[in-house]
Amino acid sequence: MLTTESTSHHEDLDKKTTLELLRGMNQEDKTVPLAIEKELKNIQSLIDAAYKKMLNGGRLFYIGSGTSGRLGIVDASECPPTYGVPHGLVVGIIAGGHPAILKAVENAEDDPLQGWYDLQEHSISKRDFVIGISASGTAPYIIGAVEQCIANNVPCGAIACNKESQIGKIADHRIEVVVGPEFVTGSTRMKSGTAQKLILNMISTSLMIKLGHVQGNSMVDMQLSNKKLVIRGTRMIMEQTGLDEHTAKDLLVKHGSVRKAVESIQAW
Repeated sequence: MLTTESTSHHEDLDKKTTLELLRGMNQEDKTVPLAIEKELKNIQSLIDAAYKKMLNGGRLFYIGSGTSGRLGIVDASECPPTYGVPHGLVVGIIAGGHPAILKAVENAEDDPLQGWYDLQEHSISKRDFVIGISASGTAPYIIGAVEQCIANNVPCGAIACNKESQIGKIADHRIEVVVGPEFVTGSTRMKSGTAQKLILNMISTSLMIKLGHVQGNSMVDMQLSNKKLVIRGTRMIMEQTGLDEHTAKDLLVKHGSVRKAVESIQAW
C-alpha cells in the first residue's frame, strides 16, 4: 500500500460540521513543512545540480500529470514576470497537453512513451535538467520520460510523496516527501500537492537567486506588468538610492527594471 493511498486518519467526514472539517484539514496541513524539512539536503542536491546546467545555458523542465503537472506549469509560468527571465528557461509540461491544464484528460498519465515525445518537442538535451513530479511516484507518463532522459544522458530529478518510489529509484536526484494519509483518502491534490508546491517554490526561487536575479532580497529584474509592480519597483529604487518617489519612478519607467535604473544612477 502506497502511503499516498493509505486511509485517512479522519472518519465520517460527511457527518462533520464545516468548522470540524476545516480544523481537520488545518491539522493535516501543519505536518507538510515538517515533512519537507527532512528532505532539505536532497532538495539542495537537486538544486545544485540544476544550477550547474542553467549556469551554462541549460533549461529547467518540470514534467508531471494532473495536479503535479499543473503545479509545475504554475511555477514555470511565474518565473518570467517575477525574475525577468525569458519564457522557455523554465518549462512546465503536463500529460495531455494544454487541455489538461483546465480539465482532466483521461488516461493521459498512463502512456509511458508520450512524456519523452513531449520533451523532444522542446529539443531536450544533456545541457538541460528535467524534474519528474508524481505524488505516487508511479505515473507511467513521468516514469517513461525520466527513463528516456537517463538513457539519453539528460540529468533528472524526481519529486514524489512515497518512499522508495518507482520514479525516485531511476532519477539522478530524488526528493521523497512523505506527508502521510490525505484528509480525504487518496486525494493527493491536498497535502501532497501542497508539499510539491512548496518544493517547487524552493527550487525555482533558489535557482533564480543563484543566477543573479535577486539583489539583497529584491526582485530587481521583475517585469513591470501592472501598477502594483511599478509601485514596488519604485520603492526598491528609493530604498537603494535615497531618491525621491517621483525621480525613482521616472528612472524605473525609463529603464524598465529596478536593476537597470539603479545601475544608471551608479554610472553617473
